[in-house]
Amino acid sequence: MAERLQFDLVAVGGGFAGLCAALRGAELGLRTAIVEAGADDGYLCSSRWAGGIFHVSYHDVKLSPDELIAAINRQTGGDADPELAAAIAEDSARTVDWLASQGAEFVQASPITWHRFTLGPPRAAVAGQDWQGRGPDRMLGELRRRLEKRQGRMFLGTRASALRIERGRCVGIEARRGGDQFDIGAKAIVIADGGFPGDAELFRKHIGPRPDRVLMRHAGTAIGDGLRMAEAAGAAITRLDRFYGHLLSRDAMDNPGLWPYPQIDAVATVAIVVDAAGKRLLDEGLGGISITNDLARLEDPLCATVICDAPMWETAGKAAQIPPNPQLLAGGGRLHQADTLADLAHAAGLSPAGLAETVAGYNDAVRGGNLAALFPARSTRSGQPHAIETPPFFAIPICAGITNTMDGIAIDGHGRVKQRDGTPIDGLYAAGGTTGGLEGGGALGYVGGLIKACVFGLRVAEDAARRQ
Repeated sequence: MAERLQFDLVAVGGGFAGLCAALRGAELGLRTAIVEAGADDGYLCSSRWAGGIFHVSYHDVKLSPDELIAAINRQTGGDADPELAAAIAEDSARTVDWLASQGAEFVQASPITWHRFTLGPPRAAVAGQDWQGRGPDRMLGELRRRLEKRQGRMFLGTRASALRIERGRCVGIEARRGGDQFDIGAKAIVIADGGFPGDAELFRKHIGPRPDRVLMRHAGTAIGDGLRMAEAAGAAITRLDRFYGHLLSRDAMDNPGLWPYPQIDAVATVAIVVDAAGKRLLDEGLGGISITNDLARLEDPLCATVICDAPMWETAGKAAQIPPNPQLLAGGGRLHQADTLADLAHAAGLSPAGLAETVAGYNDAVRGGNLAALFPARSTRSGQPHAIETPPFFAIPICAGITNTMDGIAIDGHGRVKQRDGTPIDGLYAAGGTTGGLEGGGALGYVGGLIKACVFGLRVAEDAARRQ
């Protein structure tokens, strides 16, 4: 039996973007609700599993807007929509202040400057999953508690299926909970369901042919519902072939104790990534996100191995917040070690001749300052290459792990969903990982999932309140 409900603002998705939108809207006097597919109080979502660091393109969120815009443009190669970049730069500081006013506990998670605003308590520096009771998990619970105190509604176990559009305006959604259908009317609908990292069909269509050979480094709940609904309603969609992710041990495909951490990015960006023939596959200097995307596009994303030497393993291997040295072995991951490259190749199942030739050519290019002579080319954007020359040598079989998609529904600076002609669809908003235009691009630039979600969560609520 159909049930008719009416609100001022309804968010589709109960992660940070949806909760911030609904709670801020309630603060401003709107009747708000959240439709969340997860059925339990501790419903899984990628926000709950996040590392908890609020940054803007790896910079402190409280830098000046000009400094933050410059950081975004450097990170994205100038591909970020200027209006979206300005929204992040102008509102990042007040967003963390607002979260603090809602009970967020921020801690300096490490000496790194852009770790200054990390939701506490931070996760432990151990391999595997450590999200329960950590900062993001606690913060989601607190935002929900405050929403319900302001009479906001949470519809758990409820999945939105279609937008209702009347005379060019979005006026609600159709949703299902169990066998019941809901017709939920609203003056503003906010799509905040996290994009499509968990949908194999969309992955194959836009990213790569073998999602089964890419680690799903997320909660598995973001499956593209919002993207499909928005597109059916006439929304413009940005390019969809870029995602945020990291390199992990290949053993993480079968061992949950090895993901979402430790990441292998820091080692890969100073070393080399080779295939079974011992040949380099890609430009390691573009960074871990770029390497991860490149691997995910291959016919066999599980073909790659990182090769490094002792100094790299002792420095870059220990550089991350949750470093692969020693957490890779602690989590049960393979780390091949040998005193010669030939023995290392045999241990890792690589071609000894191919690996020897690759390392020799790579070392000559590094020592001679002639990286342009390498194929594939080797840049230094995210990692300064070092010669691989000091035993013992190490081989780390790796996999690509997708965390969230970087592109999706096109929005303006207030989170209003754009039509294909660039004009907004009245009453329809989007925020967080389901949106496009800010991150990704040719440089695969990352701006920051948490700051993106929360800034636009606030902005859509405030714009919706102004228009009601």
